[in-house]
Amino acid sequence: MSMKINIYYGGRGLMDDPSLFVINKMKEVLEELRVTVECFHLYEVKNNIPTLPQSLKDADGIILATTVEWYGIGGYMQQFLDSCWLYGDKEKISQIYMCPVVMSTTYGERGGKLDLVTAWEILGGLPCDGICGYIADTSILEENEEYIRIIEKRAENLYRTINQKMACLPTSNQAVKQKVAITKNINFTPQESEQLSQYVSDDTYVQRQKADIQELASMFRDMMGSNEKEDTTEYLKDIQEHFRPQPGLAGSYKIIIEGKKTPLVIEVNGGNLQCFYGEGSRADVEMHVTREILENIITGKNTFQTSFMAGDMKMKGDFKVLRALDQVLIFGAGSAGMQ
Repeated sequence: MSMKINIYYGGRGLMDDPSLFVINKMKEVLEELRVTVECFHLYEVKNNIPTLPQSLKDADGIILATTVEWYGIGGYMQQFLDSCWLYGDKEKISQIYMCPVVMSTTYGERGGKLDLVTAWEILGGLPCDGICGYIADTSILEENEEYIRIIEKRAENLYRTINQKMACLPTSNQAVKQKVAITKNINFTPQESEQLSQYVSDDTYVQRQKADIQELASMFRDMMGSNEKEDTTEYLKDIQEHFRPQPGLAGSYKIIIEGKKTPLVIEVNGGNLQCFYGEGSRADVEMHVTREILENIITGKNTFQTSFMAGDMKMKGDFKVLRALDQVLIFGAGSAGMQ
């Protein structure tokens, strides 16, 4: 029977995240050992994190990987561990080995690793030797053969530990689990817990209701004889007037504005700018914004980057390309001096 290892990554998916480099290298080693490896990037499935404990069913071992960017293991990883406590099959978890991977770009990697080990022990699982380190620049890892060898050895040790079913000494954390679990024992079966987790994370129903409401609103507008056409010139003049070419900067952007059917497309290539409403080619960055947020950006109250960092808009794509947009579209007071 082949071995199965799941990787749960709790970082933000940044290109220079050292934890991503580590788990990718471990994945390569494990696959060379004929291990089936499945990766879950929690930031991509954040609405479905409560259902992820179901994915532990067929796992012999797991890797919990996260990055300490300022303090602690991060919200996505904490939410996943919370879901394992609330909805996970504790009997199955007790048979799963866990290897923690915590890289820090600031400080606190040892504390983060200890948090993952402690949490897994309280859940009843089996912790393995993990990896932690301070890496300010991912190139330090990529160019250091000794560091790469350490990562490869950890992956090999994880394989041996699972393959030989090595025993772990009991810990006081497991005793805590027994006492804490007794106080609020709801007596759900694993199957009932899975069903409950599905209801908790099911955002599909809400989205379907919103879509139905929008469809009904559109239908009633048509019934009332509304011939209102969408404005396909809005914001175009503002963008064109505040464009400041930057040699070597290129990128394509799709901005989906709430309430508008057609996305706003911005294509930049050095000194050339194209701005129009339509689908265009595949964009490097796709943004979802409200009209209010976009107007705040155009009036110079905010930027695309700070709006994303503040959680005011959703973004898919390359963060560096998003940041470049603020370098070629200079809104607000700073634009006057650059005329």
